[in-house]
Amino acid sequence: MECAARAAQKRRHLPCAGAIAVTATTPNRDPVLLPQTEFAVPGVRCAGCISKLENGLALNPGIAAARVNFTAKRVSITHLPDMTLPQLVKILGDIGFEAVPITGDVIDGTQQESRQMLQAMAVAGFAMMNIMLLSVSVWSGAQGFTRDLFHWISALIALPTVAYAGRPFFRSAWAALRKGRTNMDVPISIGVLITTALSLFETFTHGPHAYFDGVVMLLFFLLTGRWLDVVMRSRARDGVSALLKQTASGAMVLDKDGKTRWVEARALSIGMNMIVAAGERVAADGIIVKGNSSFDLSLLTGESAPQMAHEGDSIHAGTLNIDSPVTISVTATGPDTAIADIARLMEQAGQSKSLYVRVADRAARLYAPAVHTLAAVSFLGWMLAGAGWHESLLVAVAVLIITCPCALGLAVPAAQIVVAGALMRAGILVKDGSALERLAEIDRAMFDKTGTLTLGRPEPVNLDDANGEQRSILLALARASRHPLSEAIRRTLEGAGTSAASLTNIREIAGSGVYAMAGTCEVSLGRPDFDMASAGMAAQLLVAGQPPFTVHFTDQVRSAAAETITELAQLGIESAILSGDRASAVAPVARMLGLTAQTGMLPEDKLDAIARQKRAGHHVLMVGDGLNDGPALAAGHASIAPASASDVGQNAADVVFLGDALTPVATAVRAARRTQQIVRQNFGLAIGYNVIAVPLAISGHVTPLIAAAAMSGSSLIVVANALRLRAVVQ
Repeated sequence: MECAARAAQKRRHLPCAGAIAVTATTPNRDPVLLPQTEFAVPGVRCAGCISKLENGLALNPGIAAARVNFTAKRVSITHLPDMTLPQLVKILGDIGFEAVPITGDVIDGTQQESRQMLQAMAVAGFAMMNIMLLSVSVWSGAQGFTRDLFHWISALIALPTVAYAGRPFFRSAWAALRKGRTNMDVPISIGVLITTALSLFETFTHGPHAYFDGVVMLLFFLLTGRWLDVVMRSRARDGVSALLKQTASGAMVLDKDGKTRWVEARALSIGMNMIVAAGERVAADGIIVKGNSSFDLSLLTGESAPQMAHEGDSIHAGTLNIDSPVTISVTATGPDTAIADIARLMEQAGQSKSLYVRVADRAARLYAPAVHTLAAVSFLGWMLAGAGWHESLLVAVAVLIITCPCALGLAVPAAQIVVAGALMRAGILVKDGSALERLAEIDRAMFDKTGTLTLGRPEPVNLDDANGEQRSILLALARASRHPLSEAIRRTLEGAGTSAASLTNIREIAGSGVYAMAGTCEVSLGRPDFDMASAGMAAQLLVAGQPPFTVHFTDQVRSAAAETITELAQLGIESAILSGDRASAVAPVARMLGLTAQTGMLPEDKLDAIARQKRAGHHVLMVGDGLNDGPALAAGHASIAPASASDVGQNAADVVFLGDALTPVATAVRAARRTQQIVRQNFGLAIGYNVIAVPLAISGHVTPLIAAAAMSGSSLIVVANALRLRAVVQ
């Protein structure tokens, strides 16, 4: 249990929930610890919002530090002790963001936001198709009553659509304007409202042009990009909740009077004695005070083989008791447990990754003022040139619409969606679109061993060396145990058609093995009578009067592992192993693949190793599968997990691959690099469009309808270029 003891020791240095993040020093006094409070801030939408929040909070003398988590839409504020929640909420409101304190369970409105955005997008898409059908007749030369009728029908469809589908932009723009600031939703809202008003004016006055189709088309494309962003962020947050589900819901507690009662996990307190039966998960951290058993500690070490725990050993919440009942004295509960620390490490590591700013977001600060200035200058210029207000306003609206950054906004997600579909057909699931951007930058790859480079399934390798009687006895003994090595023996022998011997008086002794009688002969299957560290995974069959037979096991290396490591090297990526396993278990795999290896690593050790690589200027790809790999997967520049990984591993990873082969790791990197080439081309097309279209709009050669069509056309060109990625995996 040395690994568990190390985990307990290191855990005491990890931050707890509501931990103190900053200290303040006063003259002739010890440092004063400052409290930290978290708020849900749903109005955070871009890099500009992050900057406004963090810079605005920094100006308040009562706030020592502030950090925005864009993925979770939360802000963590370290402040003076005398500051109250209402004061902090008011400060956030004055900056322009509504905030809700997070005092208990995490507030998560992402699913509701995604559903509302999807509904608005569906309404806009349906309306766009119908209005475009009506517009075809107008474009074809419809005149008089027919044209007016189509305009009125289009208005009846467009007005409720604009009111409903435009709400995300109108609310955001109004919230910004109320606080005396602007954002990229302000020019969008102005363009939509003015174009709608002008279209109504044209309809009332029997004018030849109405631009309802352009307005609804604009909303549909904008909502599509916004919905994709919401979906990406929601997937990035699933890892923590999956990890916290690994703990038990409660425990059977033994009172001082000898009676037992069920206590929920959140009600457990330090000093209580939990009775944990075989097959149960531990609900809190503690020390064994009675009994011995083997435990699945894969969440801390990643090693598939169970480890024995005896009286006085530390056990952590979420670990699985395999063999026999034990009594555990609680030493840490809830947010202070090791598994809660791992969840926090995942969230903190994910936060640094979530601040990855896309090129389109970096342009957000300049977009709104630049568009407002261009539109205002165009309006004033045409007014001074002698044009009427109607013509000048049309030019200004055309500038607002034609400069809408739809093509720029689609440059990244269009390529990501196409390549994600191609990879999915190849059995590679990309969960986060921005992961492709990060995968393309990888120059280091760190692999876990058990379950990642290997299949994580121990298999006996020498059962054919046993005689028929030994195989029959082995099968009978293996069927009586749920130990992973016994399960492996049972699967292999049953698959070979072996018949089980008839045994009596079968019993299992925790940490020792399975014992029985074969007639008058005593037989057993258990730990070898030699050092397992030198033998690797092994079990020994003892039959009275016969020499012992040792069953050796191997954890098979994934197919194409060597080829994958070679291909990564050809791509300029250096690979290494980070494993929680013993050195003796890792060494054969490392030699086979020609990799360096660090062994016996806890979750925080892997984080430290990745952090060192980052400080050296490298971009690290973490490939892992276990609970203990969760923080490292979240901390890596990009991360990949096999489909056989734990729920935590799958949720924390950016990419999940199916099958037993390791080939998808290299395939994903190659596809990501090709995707970035297409993305750069898309940016070039989008920028080129604006270079040509904006001067035309300012010069009055573009109507709002043509502006909307041009904006949509530029988006279609970007999408068509992205579709070339469909063959990237072939």
